Amino acid sequence: MRLACFLLAAASAVAQMRVISEPSKSPQVSCRLVFLAGSVLDPPDKPGAAYLTAMMLAHSGTTELSYQQVLDAMFPMAARLNVQVDKEMVTFSGSVHEENLEAYYRLLKAMLLEPGWRAEDFDRVRDDAINFLAVSLRNNDEELAKEVLENDIFQATPYGHYSVGTVSSLRQISLNDIKQFYRAHYSQANLILGIAGGYSMPFLERMKHDFRSLPEGGGFRPRDKPPSLIMHNRAIIVEKDTRSVALSFGFPTLGTRANPDYPALLLITSYLGQHRSSVGHLYNRMRERRGLNYGDYAYIEYFPRGMFQMEPSPNLARHYQTFQVWIRPVEPPNAVFALRLALYEIDKLYTEGIPEDGFARTKEFLTKFPGFLMRSKNAQLGYAIDSIYYGIPNYAEYLKIHLEKLTREQVNHAIHRYLRRDKIVFVAVAKNAEELKAKLTSGAPSPISYNSEKPPDILEEDKAVEKFPLHLEADDVTVVPVDKVFE
Repeated sequence: MRLACFLLAAASAVAQMRVISEPSKSPQVSCRLVFLAGSVLDPPDKPGAAYLTAMMLAHSGTTELSYQQVLDAMFPMAARLNVQVDKEMVTFSGSVHEENLEAYYRLLKAMLLEPGWRAEDFDRVRDDAINFLAVSLRNNDEELAKEVLENDIFQATPYGHYSVGTVSSLRQISLNDIKQFYRAHYSQANLILGIAGGYSMPFLERMKHDFRSLPEGGGFRPRDKPPSLIMHNRAIIVEKDTRSVALSFGFPTLGTRANPDYPALLLITSYLGQHRSSVGHLYNRMRERRGLNYGDYAYIEYFPRGMFQMEPSPNLARHYQTFQVWIRPVEPPNAVFALRLALYEIDKLYTEGIPEDGFARTKEFLTKFPGFLMRSKNAQLGYAIDSIYYGIPNYAEYLKIHLEKLTREQVNHAIHRYLRRDKIVFVAVAKNAEELKAKLTSGAPSPISYNSEKPPDILEEDKAVEKFPLHLEADDVTVVPVDKVFE
């Protein structure tokens, strides 16, 4: 039987290191250590400090071992220490066979509690981060568009910079800055420690004892600052020499898992386009019926690295999320039509509501989906930690209970309460940005031509789509050269 224990591991009423313990007979042991020390805590003039701190802990040596010695020690265990940095959470995770648990834990403990802080490690980690921004991200049109969208939606808030930082800020951050960030924010109060699998209770007690060596901390968090209201549609075009046009659009929402309307919002986005699913409504209307692109998906939670993953990563929990649509790249002549078509379908959903068959089909799918998400102990730990953050029960049970009671009328109410037909941010990565800007702002129709015959109902619908209003004026559209993005 699955056992989930939520323990207060510190005697102090201030410092409460939360622990999730899920013992089982599995020979594999999974650990997740989540610190509430994400990029919202970056000093205003040093975006990227949280990211570099986490990377230094996971990708450098300890006081006794060089980084190469750490790698050599982990190699025969087929183990590693993974790290993920987001706005509010920094997650260190790993998994190892119980026979290697003691050796692996000695390394994990030393890396997180006894970092070596070597200058050569810092230089390498910082260079890797700069290279990621300047090369990897800028050369990935789809991920770039999504991150530019996030930045713009949350501008002037603690969420309003990319967690990795910027090229210029990373160059200014020093090793002393990283040490200071670690001392200030890696505390018991900011730690949620999770472990699952075939470990012993004495091992868990030792682990808790070891991490009590962290300062208690007060768990101080900056005052939440909600994103500013988007008063009208606006767009950013990242100009780049690229063959296709990558499109994303969205807006902020309070529809997190702590919100009672979350199950309805999840159903709405799943109906529109479950990630990498070929049965979503947008996928059907845009790819299947018209052959516009590879895929079209909708999200109610941040989903980075979507090009490389079939399912979302846990521990990206936030106080604010975005509703977002990802239109995978289209041919330049069809870019404006594709954007209009996605908006047309959202407007139609707002006006007509979700169809009964679409509601029933999506509801049935979502009742089974958590089992797919949490098929590994590591993922179960991650979702359990997120549930602590949001103050909800076990995620799978939470969804099951609420989906059983969810009605089509409630979903349609959520559509009207949360979905927008305007006051949206659009981002495109495209060549000939000024030409695209002119098309977006002219108000002129953007007809599509096909290479094959289409049924009459599609051709008739296209007449409405090609003229669907974008409500963008020239002053609403900003063009940014790709080499200036995250610079």
